Amino acid sequence: MNLYYSPKNNPRVIVIQKLYGRFFNNDVNLTFPKHRFKKFIKDVVNGTIERDEVIREEISMHLNLDLDIGKLDKVFQVIIKSAIFELLYKPKISSKIIINEYLKASNFFIENSQTKYLNALLDKISKRIRNSNG
Repeated sequence: MNLYYSPKNNPRVIVIQKLYGRFFNNDVNLTFPKHRFKKFIKDVVNGTIERDEVIREEISMHLNLDLDIGKLDKVFQVIIKSAIFELLYKPKISSKIIINEYLKASNFFIENSQTKYLNALLDKISKRIRNSNG
């Protein structure tokens, strides 16, 4: 088995866990374990928290016709927020990679049938964000 597919080694799984804890369990103390992608994980987690307002605006601009984020599954909300953060603030990472990595990570949290929906949503968001921002 490829180590990368273990939840402990997938940086986006850790991002999702940290953000879920922060947004839904009011975890105030965010600690980041030793990890070869620790800087990236910290960056995405802290950036998503700090830019929550901007991310919510993006969601309402691009998705308000499609969905109400507050009615989405909590894990979905976290995945969408962190993916939007990366799409906006990590321009060196291609949209395709961001989407694929979040889909892989989502397998640890949501059912396969939901992954297709998530894929469609992330695809739509990425096209709108990346095309509207240059």
